[in-house]
Amino acid sequence: MKLHLLDVAIIVLYLLSTIFIGLWYRKKARENKESYMLGGKLLPWYKLGLSDASDMFDISGTMWMVSLCFVYGMKSIWIPWLWPVFNQVFLMMYLSRWLRRSNAATGAEWLATRFGKTGSGVGESHMVVIAFALLSCLGFLAYGFIGLGKFIEIFIPWELVKAYVPFNVAPQYVPHIYGIVFTLFAMFYSILGGMHSIVLGDMIKYSIMTVACIWIGFIAANKLIGHNLNVPNGWYSPFFGKNLGMGWTGIINEVNQKIKDDGYSLFGLFFMMMTFKGFFAALAGPAPNYDMQKILSTRSPEEASKMSGFVSIILLPIRYSLIVSLTVLGLLYYNEMNLKDATGAIDFERILPAVINNFLPVGLVGLLLAGLLGAFMSTFSGTMNAAQAYIVNDIYLKYVNPTASTKKIIAMNYLVGVVVVAVGVILGFFVKDVNSVLQWIVSALYGGYIASNVLKWHWWRFNANGFFYGMLAGILSSMVFSLLIPSGELLYWFPLLFLISMAGSVIGSYVTPATDMEVLKSFYSNVRPWGFWEPVKQLVMADDAAFVPNKNFKLNMFNVVVGTVGQLCLTILPMYLILNQKLPLLVTIGLLAIIMMILKRTWWNKLKDY
Repeated sequence: MKLHLLDVAIIVLYLLSTIFIGLWYRKKARENKESYMLGGKLLPWYKLGLSDASDMFDISGTMWMVSLCFVYGMKSIWIPWLWPVFNQVFLMMYLSRWLRRSNAATGAEWLATRFGKTGSGVGESHMVVIAFALLSCLGFLAYGFIGLGKFIEIFIPWELVKAYVPFNVAPQYVPHIYGIVFTLFAMFYSILGGMHSIVLGDMIKYSIMTVACIWIGFIAANKLIGHNLNVPNGWYSPFFGKNLGMGWTGIINEVNQKIKDDGYSLFGLFFMMMTFKGFFAALAGPAPNYDMQKILSTRSPEEASKMSGFVSIILLPIRYSLIVSLTVLGLLYYNEMNLKDATGAIDFERILPAVINNFLPVGLVGLLLAGLLGAFMSTFSGTMNAAQAYIVNDIYLKYVNPTASTKKIIAMNYLVGVVVVAVGVILGFFVKDVNSVLQWIVSALYGGYIASNVLKWHWWRFNANGFFYGMLAGILSSMVFSLLIPSGELLYWFPLLFLISMAGSVIGSYVTPATDMEVLKSFYSNVRPWGFWEPVKQLVMADDAAFVPNKNFKLNMFNVVVGTVGQLCLTILPMYLILNQKLPLLVTIGLLAIIMMILKRTWWNKLKDY
């Protein structure tokens, strides 16, 4: 164990600060429901953006991305399109504004603005989005929980602890014990302080991570001087053909098996499927989790757009500085690391903790550990806050006790927070590894979510029944697919999953009456979406001659393309910098400068125009 007194002191100080934050904001959070769930909608966009970025800077995802960068090199920048990461560009350009105009507190509450509060299918649509939200939140809790446990196990070997623990633990469950301990800290401050404490905790964690990432970047760049990385041809290039064309035979033979297990050998096909799915996923808007809660917490629609744009700017350069730095150190010292898990198998997700534990100086180890523990806590607390909002706001206050006092609402939030964490931890015991739960969330569960949530923005005839049947068909199909199909192959079944969900959406809409026209007119005039809204548009314009419909589809899509290229530049820029790739770095900086000038004119200056 390579934890010196200074490292331990930094970690303990950070953990104590989380307790202090929870106690400090306890009174503020107890003012009312909106203050607890959404920070009273008083927080500025840059604070929420920084908090949202911190939530995405999670420990499990970072371990996964380091393993990807190690194996695939520059081509690893494309693989996070599985989420897809470019959904932040769609949100930035227009969808965050559309969402924030609803003034809702949760995604389920938003449905009332689209389908009305009463009528055929409204109750069912309400319940199915809650079910999806809770499934995804619990999936993310398990994902974060298992990643944290694997991470801590490297630094605190069980042999040093087991003598002080009054029970025996099987080797495969050691990460879960560590996960439980640190989960309790995250639960404490987020349950007590609500959104206010979550945002402040995220800001502190982001500051720690920024210092640590810059420090480790200098170390990696200096270690690389005079050394060449032993990597296959194509590792330094982000471009690819039909096949991955990257063989590790004779370098690190075990990596070939990792590529085979991931299913990325036919990289061209994988990329096409990932982009096809990602485009529709981005059109659907944010899933009902912490990202949506941050958008709904902003002060105005314009600030919601700014917040979503800010996320990529402050997240990607810092995060990828850490990822490529750890990758460089992992490649330089691969033969000196032990990447075997408790069962004796090579686990490339252990590169991140192994490098930190063996090759970084005192002080930086403490900072990185504190920051990565904070990364886990911010993801965990943001996800838990979203789950609390759905259960308390959309079940308890809607169906159980609509007249509950503020005191009862806060007490229910406390109880729900504890129960949600407990269930997430229990699910974590059944998770094989970070990649398997990630594949299930992004390829299966989100695959079932997409069709209904694209149609809700863009087609006037889509109704609550269509939403319910489309979501239900998608979620049930995703469950079946995840049982029958290996996790690495789920993405290739997305078109079938999408068609099943789309069929449920269209058939469900046409066999039941259309949504009440007054509801549709209110939604259309308030949100101002583009798409297939002609009958509603005509009625709105007949009632209000001054109404100007949204004709910005082409401009929005142009901005999305430009913004996605900009996002890729922000991702690859720190990689070129630390790897000392001078010409590609200069090209990237020049391209980024051009993109910024374009978006200043086509997006920033027009935020209030559409």
